[in-house]
Amino acid sequence: MASYEGISEEPHRSLEAGTLHRKFSYPNGRIGATSTDSGPHKPLSRHGRSALGLSATSLRKKSDVTVLAKIPCGGLRSVLMNLQEIFLNTKVSFLFVFVIVAFVLYFLNLNQGWVFAASLLGLVPLAERLSFLTEQLALYTGPTIGGLLNATCGNATELIISLFALHKGEIEVVKWSLLGSILSNLLLVLGSSLFAGGIKNLGKAQNYDKKESDVGIGLLFVGALCHLLAVVYTYAYATVETDFFPSNKLEMSRVCCIFMLVAYGMHLFFQLKAHSQVFDSEEVNALVDDGDDAVGEEEPVLTWWSAFAWLAFMTVLVAVLSEFIVNTIQEASEYWGLSISFTSIILLPIVGNAAEHAGAVMFAVKSKLDITLGVALGSATQISMFVIPVSVIVAWIMGIDMDLDFKMLETGSLLMTILVTALVLQDGTSNYMKGAILLFCYVVIAVCFLAVKIPTTLDMVSDGNLRTSVGTLRPLNA
Repeated sequence: MASYEGISEEPHRSLEAGTLHRKFSYPNGRIGATSTDSGPHKPLSRHGRSALGLSATSLRKKSDVTVLAKIPCGGLRSVLMNLQEIFLNTKVSFLFVFVIVAFVLYFLNLNQGWVFAASLLGLVPLAERLSFLTEQLALYTGPTIGGLLNATCGNATELIISLFALHKGEIEVVKWSLLGSILSNLLLVLGSSLFAGGIKNLGKAQNYDKKESDVGIGLLFVGALCHLLAVVYTYAYATVETDFFPSNKLEMSRVCCIFMLVAYGMHLFFQLKAHSQVFDSEEVNALVDDGDDAVGEEEPVLTWWSAFAWLAFMTVLVAVLSEFIVNTIQEASEYWGLSISFTSIILLPIVGNAAEHAGAVMFAVKSKLDITLGVALGSATQISMFVIPVSVIVAWIMGIDMDLDFKMLETGSLLMTILVTALVLQDGTSNYMKGAILLFCYVVIAVCFLAVKIPTTLDMVSDGNLRTSVGTLRPLNA
């Protein structure tokens, strides 16, 4: 068989068609690797990959290095293969052009609405690559550290946007965007997945393991309880000080966030160590073992240092585009004639997580609902119990008063969303009608926030609070 300086052509099972074909493979299965591994960063065996990692690899395309393998210079060949793996071997690679468009529009100070739109579209491939690169690093660390890495970086895009919005003082935008991410995962992603899976598999039973979903729903109720108590406290005891909470709602929210992080840490220990067999889905392992087309290879395709460098680079790009989004969201809302609440709760989560959402739907169509639930519930749980508390604590460190009071309409929408999701998932079976119910709920909530005429400019009033809640505004024509 022909070879090019360590790159061999060998039979390989196609992940696209499930048949054998010939492809070029890299030494040790990784771009930039040498014939022998040395140092601490060797790929480790992993059993059971995360649902978010599988969702990321479901959008990955196979490498065709036939032309690049003929390049005589080994260093140049390795660099080009690396660039191909990062920028071309994803099904959303065509959206990378919007990253460049966003930079051009922003620095030329052109229409802010188009800067916002281009930045949102540019986040789609960057978020997908972040998940892919995180999974690549996790393949070197073993199941426990890899699980922690995936759990920490699974919603890095939302966390970065929140931090930039906090730095600018856009507290309401932070709350709305994080709330929108939870609603999007539970209603839009899960709903569209169950609906598509039910339509594709009419007359067939679609079952899933309830054990993981029960834990996720339980944690979501814990998070919703903290938000509900903050709202109720506002109306019931806003003027009453106690010895334990001298600063009232703000201090109570911060203490609740600490306990939320403790609960999430216990969940990670429960999931990765104490009861890992509960979350070690047989579907996931079977997909990896059989080389399913939606999963890809379990062996890393990048070296540890290459994956780490690209992860840092992609994180910087996500941070820059996040700053563009935060800086232009008010002008974009005015330009498109939308309220800033609708833009933050509906548009931002839909576009920003489009790649992850597509992966969840693909697995549902294949009747791999355990993976779909892992993506939707896992992401919603992480935002509720990790990203939101971290945002509150970071705001505390920055001297910004952010609490868990998401206002009445927003908190009511969150609580009802979790209740409906829990009812839909209670029996361990799925059909298209259950998906339709979740989608109808999402549409109703979207229409509600579209109708709410919250000013696009978040002005401070004399008492230092942001008067942007539905409960504190009268209709504009009143």
